[in-house]
Amino acid sequence: MRYEGAIYRPPSEARSYILQATIGCSWNHCTYCDMYRAKTFRVRALDQILADVKAAGAAYGEDVRKVFVADGDALVMDLAQWQPILEACRETFPRLVRVSAYATAMNLNAKSEGELRRLRELGLTLLYIGPETGDDATFKRIAKGAGFDDHVAAAERARAAGIALSTIFLLGAGGTERWREHAEASARLITAMDPQFVSLLTLTVIPDTPIAKLEARGGFELPTIEGTLRELRTIVALAEPTAAIFRTNHASNYLPLSGRLPRDRERIVAAVDGALAGEVALRPEWARGL
Repeated sequence: MRYEGAIYRPPSEARSYILQATIGCSWNHCTYCDMYRAKTFRVRALDQILADVKAAGAAYGEDVRKVFVADGDALVMDLAQWQPILEACRETFPRLVRVSAYATAMNLNAKSEGELRRLRELGLTLLYIGPETGDDATFKRIAKGAGFDDHVAAAERARAAGIALSTIFLLGAGGTERWREHAEASARLITAMDPQFVSLLTLTVIPDTPIAKLEARGGFELPTIEGTLRELRTIVALAEPTAAIFRTNHASNYLPLSGRLPRDRERIVAAVDGALAGEVALRPEWARGL
């Protein structure tokens, strides 16, 4: 098994076999992200990918229950590339229960309904998609490449194909200037997309990224800890998914929480209120990370 550069995966894929089928991110313009800036996007040769699957099967065999297909938005691969990969995973790992990948609204919407259904039939069951916000002004500032309506359309297409969605939103993405618009619109987008999973992360301004340069010029100000907790409270109080598993367990967050929305809304809001009042301990700065 070969890996090129740093490899990133969601917290819930901690025990998954990571299969690097693409290098980098096909979009790679998001102003806050530096995960793939050192990489030039390409799809790996199919024979190399299949060789890695074979090697993982020989090394881990029946221990593999989940496969996460990296890098940044592997859904961008054509069906002709996806099909042999998914077939090989199914044949190689007899206890396989899930294959997942990062995606964007753009490459989800670029797939036909038939292609998405076929991917689901072949075993691609979960996509992680990061709108980060629901506020169209913030979408443009962070150069996401898609807006509110694009993400709703992407979610509808995934749902029709039977593919589950795990959505990622970014506390602080609106800065101090648009924190309320960002939080309220994010709640509306969660409601409209109606994903099975909702995760909130906290924006970290990374040196040399476009948003860091904007911050240095005075064009962006990151909210305080209290400000990010206020955003968190607003999103939880207003989001109305049907039944989403909710998490803030990422290392970037000051307040790790979990539950279901809307079922556990009152409990989660109460925990945030406790943190705002200084009654609930926050994750110390030294323990936070990307």
